[in-house]
Amino acid sequence: MVIWKKDNLRFGLLIGLFSPVLGLVGYYFWKFSAYSFSEFMWALKQNKPLVTAITIPCLLVNMIFFTYYINTRKDETAKGIFTITLLYALLSLFFKFFG
Repeated sequence: MVIWKKDNLRFGLLIGLFSPVLGLVGYYFWKFSAYSFSEFMWALKQNKPLVTAITIPCLLVNMIFFTYYINTRKDETAKGIFTITLLYALLSLFFKFFG
């Protein structure tokens, strides 16, 4: 059985948890490749507007997966991705305003 054809909530939660890492790494290579990854993470922690800038590509990756699973009628998987996407967005807002 091919793994991306599964339709269950746990699988969607896993995709939702780990796919923003692709957005984070992509943003790092696109904008900050001249710096080490640890310097990038330090800058992310120190610069709150950067949190918003990095959240967008990270959540965009989740939305791409979400759209794929909705269009292929894998609703349980899409539900898991959507749930984690909302949690990431709320955590990002919390970090931006209170962190």
